[in-house]
Order: sequence, then structure tokens, then C-alpha cells
Amino acid sequence: MAGVLYIVATPIGNLEDITLRAVRVLKEVDLIAAEDTRHTQKLLSQYDIRTPLTSYHEHNERIKARPLVERLLQGRNIALVTDAGVPAISDPGYRIIVEAIKAGIQVTPIPGPSALTAVLSACGLPTDRFIFEGFLPAKKKQRRDRLEALRGEMRTVVCFEAPHRLLESLRDIHELLGDREVVVAREVSKVYEEFLRGLAGELIDKLAGREIRGEVTLVIKGSAGESPISEALLRAEIRKLKGDGMRVKEIAELLGERYGYSKKAIYRLALEQ
Repeated sequence: MAGVLYIVATPIGNLEDITLRAVRVLKEVDLIAAEDTRHTQKLLSQYDIRTPLTSYHEHNERIKARPLVERLLQGRNIALVTDAGVPAISDPGYRIIVEAIKAGIQVTPIPGPSALTAVLSACGLPTDRFIFEGFLPAKKKQRRDRLEALRGEMRTVVCFEAPHRLLESLRDIHELLGDREVVVAREVSKVYEEFLRGLAGELIDKLAGREIRGEVTLVIKGSAGESPISEALLRAEIRKLKGDGMRVKEIAELLGERYGYSKKAIYRLALEQ
């Protein structure tokens, strides 16, 4: 009889945030496949778990997935964990899960901590409907393209970001999505947990000059429901309003409110024309 692949959620910071079931499963399985064995060993030591470890991360997924599935087919039970949170959610795990399912192996989730749901629960923005974008692209053009595509999204948007790119991403959000309500959650469940809430422009000012460290989750309020407008149509409206004698500052105020577009970006476009 084949074994079971357990997808085990582990703490995202505070080691007390683990379920009794997760501790039991980690003790009972034959092997734990961990993103970073040294990191996971700290958790195992905390709960006196002596199960053998093997590394399974984004750089060796391709070569490790099949051998682990073979062990499952031989009747071994394996727990998959990542450094923090739920495996396969913007973390390694997808490949072995797919291989196990193809082989007819039972895949069982062991629910637990997740930065996604933890931040949503405390962000103060609408959570009845939301989308998760994973990590924003590291390269500026790809990141701006992704944000541009989200301009008309009415659901709350959740994404992860590296601390050293946070300010740059907030500036892109401010320019492309307008002065939206944003929540920056940093180091959730850890000693220096911090929630910063406000308009994108306010958070840019608040974080300017600060050294930002730790795990960062961004929550962006969805569009108010106006139809998104392309830059070409925006330029056409600017031309019309300038032709009507309206001043650049007034145009930026009017169109920014109308379309949820960054007033600074409209001001710049108006000056260019």
C-alpha cells in the first residue's frame, strides 16, 4: 500500500503557532521534506520531533520530486514543509504534489498558519472577495505591467514583496492605481510585527528613509468600480479640459477623482501636453 503525502503548514514566525495535529504528523511520518533543513530543525527541536529530514526546495524540486514519490509508492509517509506557512503557496511543493496525484498517492493537507490569511484578517480592508498575486515581479517593467493589469480590479489585492523593493512598489502603486488605501504588514507573528495603514502616498512618506527589513505582505484596496481608462483616453480628456480653459492642477484633481488615477501622474501628463 502506498504512503501518504502530508502538506503541513508550519509557523510563519512564532513557533507556538502550530497545530497539535501538525506536531503529531511530523512525529509519525517516515521523512520530512523541508525547504531549508537547518531552519526546520529549529521547529523540530522545539517539539522534540526526531523524524529524519531531507532538503526539498525550488532549486532541486525537479530532481527530488520523483525519488520522493517512489518512496511514497513503497509505503513511506512523507510530510512536506516550507520555511514558513503553507507549502506550494508561493513556496516549493507544486511539483511533488502533482507527481503524487498522478501516481495515485493520497495527498492530505494539514491546515495551519498562512501570512495571506493572517494579514487579511487584521488588515481592515474588505475581505469578502480578494485575489492573491504572490510576489510582485522584481523587474520594474514587469511589475508595472502587472499593476497596470490590476487597475480595474474591484477585489482586494494581496501580494508579497521583498523589503528592499517595498518603497519602489508603493511608488508604482501610487502612480498606476492612484492614491489607494494600502496596508503594509511586516514580520507578522514575530517580535517586530508591524501593520502600517493609510493611503499609498502617506505610506511612501512614512517609510522614506527607513531601513525596511523582514517579510512583507501588501494589501491594496480594490478599485471603486469605475471603468479603467487607458493612457490614450486619459490624454484625450486632458486635451479637452485644457481646451475648455481648465488649469493643470484642476485637471489632475478632477480626473484623479473620476478614475481613481494618480493625480501626480495626470499632472505630469498634462504638463507634457
